[in-house]
Formats: sequence, C-alpha cells, structure tokens
Amino acid sequence: MSIDSFKSRGTLDVGAASYEIFRLGAVDGLERLPYSLKILAENLLRTEDGKDVTAEHVRALAEWDPQADPSTEIQFTPARVVMQDFTGVPCVVDLATMREAVAELGGDPKKVNPLAPAELVIDHSVVIDVFGRADAFERNVEFEYGRNKERYQFLRWGQTAFDDFKVVPPGTGIVHQVNLEYLARGVMTREVTDEGGSAVTRAYPDTCVGTDSHTPMVNGLGVLGWGVGGIEAEAAMLGQPVSMLIPKVVGFKLSGSIPSGATATDVVLTITEMLRQHGVVGKFVEFYGDGVAQVPLANRATIGNMSPEFGSTVAIFPIDQVTVDYLRLTGRSEDQVALVEAYAKEQGLWHDPSAAGYTEPVYSEYLELDLSTVVPSIAGPKRPQDRIAVTDAKAAFADVLPNYVGEHEQIEETSLDEAVEETFPASDPVATGATNGDHDGTPAAPVQHATGRAHKRVPVTLEDGRQTELDHGAVVISSITSCTNTSNPSVMLAAGLLAKNAVEKGLEVKPWVKTSMAPGSKVVTNYYDKAGLWPYLEKLGYHLVGYGCTTCIGNSGPLPEEISDAVNENDLAVASVLSGNRNFEGRINPDVKMNYLASPPLVIAYGLAGTMDFDFESEPLGTDSEGEPVYLKDIWPTPADVDATIANSIDSEMFTKDYSDVFTGDDRWRELSTPEGETFAWDAESTYVRRPPYFEGMQAEPAPVEDVSGARVLAKLGDSVTTDHISPAGSIKPDSPAGKYLAEHGVARKDFNSYGSRRGNHEVMIRGTFANIRLKNLLLDGVEGGFTKNFLTGEQDTIFDAAMAYQDAGIPLVILGGKEYGSGSSRDWAAKGTALLGVRAVIAESFERIHRSNLIGMGVLPLQFPEGESYDSLGLDGSETFAIEGITALNEGRTPATVKVTATKDDGSTVDFDAVVRIDTPGEADYFRNGGILQYVLRQLAAS
Repeated sequence: MSIDSFKSRGTLDVGAASYEIFRLGAVDGLERLPYSLKILAENLLRTEDGKDVTAEHVRALAEWDPQADPSTEIQFTPARVVMQDFTGVPCVVDLATMREAVAELGGDPKKVNPLAPAELVIDHSVVIDVFGRADAFERNVEFEYGRNKERYQFLRWGQTAFDDFKVVPPGTGIVHQVNLEYLARGVMTREVTDEGGSAVTRAYPDTCVGTDSHTPMVNGLGVLGWGVGGIEAEAAMLGQPVSMLIPKVVGFKLSGSIPSGATATDVVLTITEMLRQHGVVGKFVEFYGDGVAQVPLANRATIGNMSPEFGSTVAIFPIDQVTVDYLRLTGRSEDQVALVEAYAKEQGLWHDPSAAGYTEPVYSEYLELDLSTVVPSIAGPKRPQDRIAVTDAKAAFADVLPNYVGEHEQIEETSLDEAVEETFPASDPVATGATNGDHDGTPAAPVQHATGRAHKRVPVTLEDGRQTELDHGAVVISSITSCTNTSNPSVMLAAGLLAKNAVEKGLEVKPWVKTSMAPGSKVVTNYYDKAGLWPYLEKLGYHLVGYGCTTCIGNSGPLPEEISDAVNENDLAVASVLSGNRNFEGRINPDVKMNYLASPPLVIAYGLAGTMDFDFESEPLGTDSEGEPVYLKDIWPTPADVDATIANSIDSEMFTKDYSDVFTGDDRWRELSTPEGETFAWDAESTYVRRPPYFEGMQAEPAPVEDVSGARVLAKLGDSVTTDHISPAGSIKPDSPAGKYLAEHGVARKDFNSYGSRRGNHEVMIRGTFANIRLKNLLLDGVEGGFTKNFLTGEQDTIFDAAMAYQDAGIPLVILGGKEYGSGSSRDWAAKGTALLGVRAVIAESFERIHRSNLIGMGVLPLQFPEGESYDSLGLDGSETFAIEGITALNEGRTPATVKVTATKDDGSTVDFDAVVRIDTPGEADYFRNGGILQYVLRQLAAS
C-alpha cells in the first residue's frame, strides 16, 4: 500500500469503468516537467513506501533543476519486462538457478517468480541459411528448430514454471515490433486492494525495461522504457526497482517535413549523428513542439529505436492524437484506446501545443532539426553514427578503403580516364604504386588504378555455372531486416514499390549479392500481399527468409561457398548493406569487413548496383528494354505513391487477426515436449543450457570488498569498443576456444550455431568473451581476434586460455579501455564473461550506460581515467602490474569518489593516478558489495 504523502490517490471514470489513479496535479511543480519526468513522478507517487521511495524523492522531481548535474537517486519500478531469446534464455537460466540457490539458503523457491508481466519474444535465432527461393522461410524455420530444440523446450518449461511469464514463439516477429504493435498497453491496469480493503482497478502509465538495447522503440508510442542488461531485468522481474539518477532531459524540436526522396531512415541517421556529436549518454531525449504532430507513429518508433546508437537512455514522444490513432489502427480495444486518451489528458501527459493552458516543458538542453533539410543517407562502414550523404557515398567509400585492403595494396590517385589495367612484378612496387596480391607480395590478378581507389578483380564461377568477378567493395549482402525499419510501412512499401519499378525496367540484382527479406511481423507480409508487391520483391531475390533480427544480429548465414572462398583467398574487402541499426566490426558476417546501414529501398538499390563504388546520380543501374540507361531516380517511388499504397493496403483487421493467437505458435512449437516442475532438471550433457556458477558457495552474508593487488592486463583496447567486441553474438570459429569446446563435446561444426544462441551455456560464453574476430588487443601488434599476451609465458595466447592460466596462478586481471567502452547492445554476457574470466576492474576513459551498470551487476569495478587522461597520456603500455587501493571504503557504507591506482613497470618504476569510481548510486554500491545484483536480490529473497 502506498503511503501517499501528497494525497494524490483519486478516481478516473472512463465510460462505465472506474480506475484508481495517482494524480500528478496533487504536487506543485510537476506541471512544468518534461513528459518523461512526469512518468517517473507518477511512478514514485504510486510506489512511495517511506523506505526505498519517499516524499523527498517526489519533491526532488518537483524541484528539478534542469541545468544541475544528476545527483538525486530514485528507485524506478517498471510496469513490465520485455525480452528476446538471446538475452532472455540466460535470464530464465539465472531465475532457475536462483530457485535452487534460495532453497539452499533456507528460503522458498517459489519466491523467485516475476512480480510484473514478463514477456519474451523468440526473434534472434533464425539464421538465413537459405535465401532467394520460395521455400526459404520454411527451410530456415526447420533449421532453427533443429538447432534450438533444447533452448525452446527450456523456455516452454519457464512458461509453465513461472507466473506472469509468457513466450511469443518463433516465426512471429521481432520483439520491438511485437511490443509496439501488440504488447504495449499505453496505460496499464491491475487489480489491487484499496485503503478500505476493497478490490479496485488501478490505472498507471505503461513503462518497461527490456533485455535489448533497442527497447526505446516503444518510446514512439509514449511508453517510457529502455534497455537494461539481463541481470537488471531479472531483478526488475523479482520486484527490485531500477536504481537511477534523475537525468538531464534534452528537448529536441522537430519542424518541417521530410522532402521527397528522403525517408524515415534518413531522418534517424541524421538525428543519430546530431545527438552523438552533442553528447547524450545517460540523458533522456524528448521530442516536442508543433512539428511533433506531423511525425507519423512509425517514424517516431524508428527514431526511438535508435536511442542506443546516439547513446541516450530514451528518445521519447509524448502521447497525442497520433498515438491514439495508431493504437486504434493496430487493433487495441476501444476501451483501451479511450483509457489511454482519458488518462493522458487527466494527468497532463497529453501533447497538444495548440490547446488552451498548454505549458511547454523546460529542458536541460535544446536541439532542433528542420526535417526538410534531411537528405538520403547511409551510415558506415562500422558505426551507426557515421552518416554519409548518398551523394558522397562513392567518395567516402574510396576514402576508407585503404583501412581494409591488404598492406601491399597502396592506392594511386589517378583519374578514371587514366586508369590502366596491368600486372607488375612484386619487386617493383615503386613503378606500380600498388599490387593486389597476397601479403607475400605476389600479384593475384591485374591491378586497376582509378580515382582514389584500389581494385582487385577476382574471377568467380557461381554455383549455376555463370562467370563473374568480385572486387573490393562488392556488396555481397543486401538485407532488409531489423526492428528499426521493418515496423515502418513508409520505408517497407517504398522498398516494394522500388522493386516493382526496377523489375518493370528490366533490372536485376547482381549475381554475387545474397538477398533477404526478414519482416518484423506478419503484418508486413500481409500488406505486401494486399499491395501485390511480393512477386516483384521475389523476382529480385528478396524472398521471405524469416521473422526475426537475422542480419542485424549477425544471423546473416554463410555466403555462397564460391563467394566466401573468393573473398577469403584473395583478402577482398567486401560490404554488406542492411536496413538495420548495428554495423559494428565483425557483427554482420565473418567474411564481410565493411557494413553500411541504409533504408529498405536503398538496400535494394545497392543490391542492384552490386558495389559501394557507385554514384547513383551519375551511374545507371542498368538499361531498359529499349537499351536506355536506368538511374535510381527513374525507379524511386514518389511520396504520393507510397502514401496511396499505405492507405490501400493496411487496416486494423490485419493486426487483430495476426495477433489473435500470438502466444500459440505453429505445430512445431506446440508439439515440443515440455519439462515440468518448479525447478529445472539440468542435463549434464547439454551444450545449450547449463547451470551457471554464480551462486556456488554463496553465503547468507557477503564477504568484505577487497582492494586489488598484483593484477595483470588481460586486454588493452581502443575507443568505441562495443559489447559485440566483448561478447560476439555471431558465428563460432572452429579453431576458437568455444569451437574446440563444442567439438570436444561431440557437436559437429554444422551444428555450432551462434554465440547468441548458446548464451544459456556459460562454458561456451566464457570462451567467447573478447573473441570477436575484429577485436584489436593493443597488447599485440597488428593481431585481430580473441588473443592477448600471456605475461606468465611472454607468448601470444587466446584470451580465454591466458585468463585461465592467470586464475590458476591466483592473479587478478584488469582491462584498459578508451572512450565509449561497452557501447552497443545491452549484452549482459559482456559483463558476465568479463567477470568469469577473473577481471576485477575495467579502467576506461568513458563508459556507455548499460555496460557500466552491467559490470557493477556482476561485481566488476568500472573506473575512469582522470579527466583528460588516458593510458597513452599516462605512459601505460599494458605490461605493468596494477594495484587498486581504496575500494574497501565500500565496506564502511560509503562510495569513494576516486581510488588510487598504481601501475608498476618491469623496471620497478611506477605510474600513480586517481581513478574515478563509476558506482553512481547507493543502490549500485549495494549490488557491488554483494558481488553482484543477483546475489543482492537472492539474499533479500532468502531473508524475507
């Protein structure tokens, strides 16, 4: 029962229904707050208990100073939790393990049970093994079930063992699109007991945390939610509030309208670039102003989805008429739609700048974008914030190509008219200016010098016998995929219309391109059918391959063998183009070095071009039946065509029908045998699901925190190291520690599956930590992959084997990092694996929000170099032995602002500096003292 110090409890009548609510109007000062902070204020009013949430917390929001640095901790209780299977399986594994651990500590295992709705969507496991043919979807689903039977049986057990936990089966859609189109309520309701002991229905804002960094996609619907690590999500499921500081809020004003030729994707890439440059890590971004009403809901969701790419916690749009219209379109009941509108208006959460009495919120910082200035764009080749105008794409590709070609392939600046094709002996590099052979200097084929660009023409015989050739920059993957864009009819139908126009002009996708279409829900399939666009997409090879993240999560599947062989044998720098949100190194496909994000119609355009070395303005995509050149502008659909197609092909009945039995699944799902029991019967032979070691030997009281001495550096890493670098989700190399482990356990190479699918097995995941094929550990010179220098032997070793050797010798480990350490996905295994390798601390120049909190959640100390300092400026090469003093202050109930770090070199000299302790809240200090958030929650449950 809430204490309700402000007498905010009241009643809201909507039609014949009556709801208990907590009125924001009861507290002076809340009316001026940004929409997102009002949601937090209601959360505190409703959960005030005098202990974790007090009246002072509410007052802190009412008196919020938008310019002040965040300093007030609050406890946010999300209404629900959403998960996908890559991150959700380890969540359920941990909950199953916690049930056993609670019993061992003398508690009741049933206490480990979600206290709020928890919904998991299986969307990360389908791999594009089969493409470009009519049976691709069925074949890929068949492979998916064959590989993942153990995982799916385990999730079905979880669905029966835990209350308020539901699973959306494979082949349904992508978690964020399913959340947007179905799971999100807008306003939640729950039966509670009022002050007089009577049952009442309580209404409150829909809020959520999700085990995927793109959870903010639902921000487009006015739902406050963000991505957290799986370990934080588990705690939230068990009733543990999310500890956070009241954030700064960036007000982002939108004006104007998107010009013809540009898409919502281009808007998103522009906003991503702007906000990453502005600096919004740890902040809320909120859109406001007259222009908001002109932004369709699908575009709002596309913008919210990219929040982790620009670094903010959320990127939210307030509820308005557009929100209500979308809820109605997507089949929400009239009662629910009426409740959302009435609740938002009653609470001052309705956005309508033209309404009488409207108060414009105050913000910490202000930005503005005139949408009419947006131009068609792509981003790459390795970061989503690296936006490139399409008109500059060819030149930008030439600029970065030298970073990806072989060391002997020097680029000669000549004009295209002067380009020559000639083979020179490797002994005469000065005369040639370039060779394009292997690294021993032997040319493999003629070299062509052209405008700022090296070529390597490699002949290829395709499976069907056709002859072609590959070159640097060849687009070998063209994939429409990912939650970011597949929920947006404007860009999806634009792609379909472009395909139609291309086919009618006689154009074809280049033969070396692996094409795929992975919609975010079955609704997309239905409106493609109704619009008559599937035949044109399929004619170009964009057949349905599955409903899932596919390429964007690294499930692009293998390239055709002859293409893969040509790429690897000749060290070709080839590219992927995808309609996703992530293009980090080593993520998309092990054969592909360069990855570009683009709108769905541009994905197809690059499939038609077949290369990144292409200028859409001046170069034709092919010729029509009359022999006339066809340019991109000739097949690009007009906004009027797109709008008309949307109006004629999408209706609410599609959503109602497709989501009517969303939890039922197909025959394969229903026929899976389901284990039973309150605790899970672990299979000692399983290579997918194993009981993790986090709670082994755990005592009722935590051991004191200790300082670190004699630590060695396991890895020295540069800027923008992502959670993909730390814990890859993609394919498992046979000669890697994880590959060897699977082989030793009788798993055939074809059944290795991916790191993401094996996150329920800590033995695989610890071996996969820092195993990304593109990781650059600066302890080694020019080596890529999961390797390090083992200072016990002085030799190069795999990171896993070196870490185990250090553990055997009783030597703790540290990681040295640069700026934006841990950016990217909310991947809890990036922290779990780090902890299990024996890493005690990560010292970096700055951290991304989610990974920093995940490290604390696993008992790893995040430290920052002093402002303006780095390992380079301090003269640290990573060979030093490290000591960290002052951590023990946590045992006294206080968190030190800094700790002393002493790095001792081989000659005995030392480098001393005060590292900033990035334990930001008292709640995080409690987690760290307990060895992690799960240990903290477990002790609370056992003691209650």
